[in-house]
Amino acid sequence: MDVQLWAWIALVLGTVVVITVDLLFISRGDREMSLRAALAWTGVWLTLGLSFAVVVGLAFDARYATEYLSGFLLEYSLSMDNVFVFIVLFGFFAVPPAAKLRVLTLGILIALGLRLIAILVGGVLIARAEWVLYLFGAFLLYTAWKLLRHADEPADPEKSAILRFLKARLPLTGTYEGRKFRIRMDGKWMYTTLTVVLVMLAGTDIVFALDSIPAAFGVTREPFLVFAVNAFALMGLRSLFFVLEGLVDRFPYLSYGLAIVLAFVGAKMIVKDFWHPPIWLSLAVIVLVLGASIIYSWVKTKPPATA
Repeated sequence: MDVQLWAWIALVLGTVVVITVDLLFISRGDREMSLRAALAWTGVWLTLGLSFAVVVGLAFDARYATEYLSGFLLEYSLSMDNVFVFIVLFGFFAVPPAAKLRVLTLGILIALGLRLIAILVGGVLIARAEWVLYLFGAFLLYTAWKLLRHADEPADPEKSAILRFLKARLPLTGTYEGRKFRIRMDGKWMYTTLTVVLVMLAGTDIVFALDSIPAAFGVTREPFLVFAVNAFALMGLRSLFFVLEGLVDRFPYLSYGLAIVLAFVGAKMIVKDFWHPPIWLSLAVIVLVLGASIIYSWVKTKPPATA
C-alpha cells in the first residue's frame, strides 16, 4: 500500500476539522447531550467511519477497504468497552454534569495524540523487525485470557495504581471547583478532583491502546489504516458515552466476544508464516462474534415485561 504524504496530511487535517466542528458547533457548552442528540450523532460518526472504507477502496483497492472495515469494527467495539470504564470512573468520582463534556473532550484528544505516537512507533518497529508481530500476537492472547478470566468483575478505580500515585504525589483538594483543574489555596497550587479524573481517563486509554493498537496491526499492517480506524472510532466516543451511560449493564457478554476476537487475531499473527486466511474471514469472525455477543447480551438482560 503506497500512501503518499498528502494522504496522511489529509487524514490528520480531516480528523482535526471534524473534531473542531464537533467542539464548536455540535456539543459546545457544558450541558450533557440529550439521549436523542447522542443517538443521532453516534449514527453520524458511525456512518462516517464505515463510509471511509469506500474512500479506501476507491483510492487503493478492495483488499485494503476490507482490512480497514475489519479494523474499524474491532476498534469501535473496543471503544465501547473503553466507554464502559469511563462510565464507571465518572460514577466513582461523581463528576458533575457540567464538567463531564469538558473532561471527556480533553481525554479523547489526549487519547488520539497518544495513539498516533503509538501507531507510528509500532509501524516503524514492524517495518524494521517483523518478529515484533509475534510479540503482539502473544500479548493479544494474554489479553484475551485476562478478559475471559475477569469478564464478570466490575472495574474498581479504588485499586488503580494511577490513583494511588496521584494521591501520594500531588496536593489534591478532594473537591470539584467548577471546571477548573487546579486552584491556588494558601499560597500554593492545589489540584482538583477534575484533574484526577482526566489523568485516570488518559491512563485508562493508554492501557486500552496496548490492546487496540496490536489488534489493529493484526488486521492490517498499514499504519495509515491503523490510524484511520482509531481516529474514526474515537471521533464518536463522546456521543457514544451518553448513549451507553444508562445501558452499562445491558452488555455483560461483550467482553467475552472481544476476548474471542482478540484471541483469533493474536493466533493469526503468531501462525502468520504457516496460515494465510483470506481477508474476508477476519471480517466475518469480527462481525459474527461481536454481533452475537451484543445481541445475546441485549436479549439476556431485557427487563421482564410488566403486566
